[in-house]
Amino acid sequence: MATLAELCIAAVAEAFRTDREIIGTGIGPIPRLGVGLAKMTHSPGLMMTDGEAFLVEEPVPLGPREYDDRKPAGYLPFSRFFDSAVWTGRRHAMVTPTQVDRFGQTNLSALGGTHDQPKVQMLGARGFPGNGIYHPNSMFIPVHSTRVFVDGEVDRVSSPGYNPARRIAGGNYSGLEIKRVVTNLCVMDFGGAGSAVRVISLHPGVEFSEVQEKTGFALIDAVEGETALPTGEQLAIIEKLDPHGIRHKVLKDNPPADRANQGEAA
Repeated sequence: MATLAELCIAAVAEAFRTDREIIGTGIGPIPRLGVGLAKMTHSPGLMMTDGEAFLVEEPVPLGPREYDDRKPAGYLPFSRFFDSAVWTGRRHAMVTPTQVDRFGQTNLSALGGTHDQPKVQMLGARGFPGNGIYHPNSMFIPVHSTRVFVDGEVDRVSSPGYNPARRIAGGNYSGLEIKRVVTNLCVMDFGGAGSAVRVISLHPGVEFSEVQEKTGFALIDAVEGETALPTGEQLAIIEKLDPHGIRHKVLKDNPPADRANQGEAA
């Protein structure tokens, strides 16, 4: 029986479906496994790195491994990564911000307080500003709630979104694209009028009303059906990419993919 984490991995893989040769970067276990699943199934031209200095022929499994388990396909040090992928838009990254607003602006920097004295200091903007403006991005949110999907704007804007009030005259926003948001409840995009947020699929057993209740801004109900359960082939690939079961520790209590099976061991 598939777990909710595995369902999310399959949904992330769909977010990375492409016929282009671009670098897919998944930050965190679920996004990383999703990129790997995409590469090994429907998007073989998707490129991945070992996280250090090489492109790899096959995704590197999570957790302890022999260092030479990777199969390098090309040299790509950090400096060249920016020139060949980031600045040129040939990258798609999936990240997990602390806050997201209706414009797709994210916050990874600080919560509350003032700019000089925030209530909670976090990581800082990191690479979010440049990544957000130069190449497509998606998001994975493990706990869908109003603390993440906030009313109004995020406390600090770490990466740009579709907020017209934040646009600078003459600025180039052609590379800004938010593809998908995968959460523990649903899959969303910014495909509504004026880049409004839409719910495009609900995970099995989840109602749209629950998603709306746990979101701080209005959502468009564009649900086309349930998020597809992972196939047997996909589950086998996920197991190969995560032999130590790290995926099972991402979501609280490791619930099943279908709420009808809640309480049954995965």
